[in-house]
Amino acid sequence: MSRKIPDRRFEDLADCAVRVFIERGYRRTQMSDVAEALGVAKGTLYLYVESKEALFDLALRYSDATDRFTKPAVLPVPTPLPGATAAFVRARLTAAGTLPSLAASLERTRVASISTELECIVRELYDLLARNRRGIKLLDRAAPDHPDLAALWFQGGRMGLMASLEEYLGRRIRGRRLRSVPNLAAAARLIIETTVFWAVHRHWDPYPQQIDERMAEETVVRFVVGALCKE
Repeated sequence: MSRKIPDRRFEDLADCAVRVFIERGYRRTQMSDVAEALGVAKGTLYLYVESKEALFDLALRYSDATDRFTKPAVLPVPTPLPGATAAFVRARLTAAGTLPSLAASLERTRVASISTELECIVRELYDLLARNRRGIKLLDRAAPDHPDLAALWFQGGRMGLMASLEEYLGRRIRGRRLRSVPNLAAAARLIIETTVFWAVHRHWDPYPQQIDERMAEETVVRFVVGALCKE
């Protein structure tokens, strides 16, 4: 029989799990750590999830949820089948896909305003990363203990985006619309890593700068556009 646990309590569990896994990493996180963060006994945690693996899977699925939280129909949440967590991450990365503005730019041969085109790409990248920042950080922290998930994010999601951005930069530089750079791969990675830091990782910086999110995004956009555009 399903336990009668309030939706809010389960939502708090998912939030606590995300925070603790990010703080401690997967291997060092114990069920007792999450129970303490939630303010319940360790045994109570097993009313919600069957195992640490189930808790981690739950954290990934709800890390950046924006819709109304829906408690799973069956509790405790069972341990995921082998490969199920990786399949979820793969599906999520596929759904995010490439940036629509970047894809559209790769289809165009004529550009009215190169600064506007590049600005749209960088803003869209920043927004995508910011909306998924907790899931990205969670994958980043779990990478040493989950190489299968790390491969999906670093080699699949991020490298695919980097390749598309590198192709875009190459085309616009050859068309004399953007300034030349010594190395296209390095330039593409510089754009992505700069955006990832400000949209994602700075929120876990132990010595953060108190900068408004909108101003952080604006600074990144102007920095990249100003560095590459001739206009």
